[in-house]
Amino acid sequence: MKAAVYYSNRDVRIEEVEKPVIEEGELLIRVKASSICGSDVMEWYRKKKAPIVLGHEVTGVIEEIGRNVKGFRKGDRVFVTHHVPCNECWYCGKGKETVCDTLKKTNFIPGGFAEFIRIPKINVEKGTIKLPEEVSFEEGSFIEPLGCVVRGQRIAGMKKGSNVLVLASGISGLLHIQLAKVLGAKKIIATDVNEYRLNAAEKFGADKAIKAGELNAEKLIELNEGRKADLVIVCTGAKKAFTQAFESVEKGGTILLFAPTLPGESVPFPVNDVWMKGVTITASYAAVKEDLMEAIKLIREKKVKVKEMITHKLKLEETGKGFELVEKAEDSIKVIIYP
Repeated sequence: MKAAVYYSNRDVRIEEVEKPVIEEGELLIRVKASSICGSDVMEWYRKKKAPIVLGHEVTGVIEEIGRNVKGFRKGDRVFVTHHVPCNECWYCGKGKETVCDTLKKTNFIPGGFAEFIRIPKINVEKGTIKLPEEVSFEEGSFIEPLGCVVRGQRIAGMKKGSNVLVLASGISGLLHIQLAKVLGAKKIIATDVNEYRLNAAEKFGADKAIKAGELNAEKLIELNEGRKADLVIVCTGAKKAFTQAFESVEKGGTILLFAPTLPGESVPFPVNDVWMKGVTITASYAAVKEDLMEAIKLIREKKVKVKEMITHKLKLEETGKGFELVEKAEDSIKVIIYP
């Protein structure tokens, strides 16, 4: 079968690889849509694992079913999540499933930028969900990123009537804007360095989108009718954004760290200011079934518009072009590969 093999952001090769052979309890999925995640182009994270087939935002059709698989039939339309927790360890018992050791070891084989993927037994049991008829394959490829956003705002305690500041308006930021609006945010301010994405932020629900370098505490207070942000969501690894988050959060507010910096980087931390203002700083990574089911519901009910976020639809042979588009982050929002 054909697969897009990643060597670097500018070196993605279409190669013939062995078609996976499933075992007991497993599924073989014919991939229908696989979208490129911002994390796929983080070279510091991906390049050390190269050559590798990436792609984890996947939907498809069941091609083969292993022995003793229950609840699925050949031809079923499904969404599959690559990381699943054990649901048995101390962390899972405390609702901290995304730091479960099992979660970071699970994956499907070889990756979503391929014609077929093998779904291991644990992923079949804990991470394979039938797609509702109302949700297309391409819309279903948003389930994983939206699930991560759902979990993030749940952890951050997003409340109706909150003033929200979203720092960076890429795919994650735009999904955060939409979800915050669904959850009843009073006002949503968004930033970015890119004019195209600032326009997208307002299109998808931000009350005001402003160039990142032009926002300061005084400007935010003016825009928010005398107050800073109750919830600040950091969707970029740029160090200035973290400083901006500390300056922009209201007393008693929350900062949600939703993106990593480069390895080894540190950010100045105003301990006394955070302490005196009673600010909560939290972080969120990945999503589990509870979050994914909520994401499916939001997409099915059209409460979060995802189809409108697709800017590029490419064939498997064009995966390299897709990586360049996502890395440049100019006039693209969501790039989907159709193997």
